[in-house]
Amino acid sequence: MKILIVDDNVLTRSMIKDLLTEMGHEITGEAESGDEAIEAYRQQKPELVLMDLIMPGKSGLEALQEIRAMDPAARVVMVTAVQQGPITGELLEKGAAGILHKPFMYDELEAVLKKF
Repeated sequence: MKILIVDDNVLTRSMIKDLLTEMGHEITGEAESGDEAIEAYRQQKPELVLMDLIMPGKSGLEALQEIRAMDPAARVVMVTAVQQGPITGELLEKGAAGILHKPFMYDELEAVLKKF
């Protein structure tokens, strides 16, 4: 699967990239902000986006909404350390295809990806 990784932390992006590569997925690109994510999605048309919720500038939620407005079929999995029920509900309501809670293990990432 062709995947775009969006996280403001370079170490987190690197770890996710390593896991996805090990699983046999292709990384189309990386972005460290919501604005970069939107532009990267527009240019690369990945099959899936793994996007952090909290980033400086445009949040993952805002980027999710803009990506889904541009492409209603976009599949975006939100990656977050925030584990509050209301946030989860809002993300799903706004079009997130899934939610992955940090810190996560290989098996949890694999289980989320198998849904697609």
